[in-house]
Amino acid sequence: MYKNYYKKQIIKNIIISALILLFTVLATNKIYYKFKEERNVDYNSNSLDVIFHEKTGDKVTLTKITPVTDSVGLSSNSYKFTIKNNLTTDTNYTIKLVDDIETIQNDYCQENQIPKEVIKVSIKEGKENKIYTLTELEDFTLKKDNIKALDEKEYIIRVWTSNEAQAKDDTHYHGIIQIIGENTDLAKAK
Repeated sequence: MYKNYYKKQIIKNIIISALILLFTVLATNKIYYKFKEERNVDYNSNSLDVIFHEKTGDKVTLTKITPVTDSVGLSSNSYKFTIKNNLTTDTNYTIKLVDDIETIQNDYCQENQIPKEVIKVSIKEGKENKIYTLTELEDFTLKKDNIKALDEKEYIIRVWTSNEAQAKDDTHYHGIIQIIGENTDLAKAK
């Protein structure tokens, strides 16, 4: 008699534990994907889809001059994005970091911009990481590349001020990451 009672209690406890575990896994999964989707900002052009994996999307901001070495700069805030080719043919694209003229004008900060010769930027694709100053970039171009049909590539951009920079109050930088497909087709927000 007691044997059957204990057996029923064990089965009941196993079923309740399994239901609690299932509920926990499903709730955690739903919460994770809810916040992940809120962070992604989608842009597209005729040939490319671009997904920025941060809430700021394509906006790059430095709020002050903080002189750091390149190794520290490479561990600074990142702007991560994925480029997807939605064509059945290979396509070329260009990644640029240009001034955010609209924000500069809205903030009335034309006179308070960090000098471009002390702003460092890195672009990382896979394990390849290249570092430039903004003045080294020709036409603000970080990378020109080709993407295979229906393929995707992931990039990480980091921006910091070089260790030669003079610390100044009330200076900042506003930029925009642009992805331009073939025929100057700029990826824009959906």
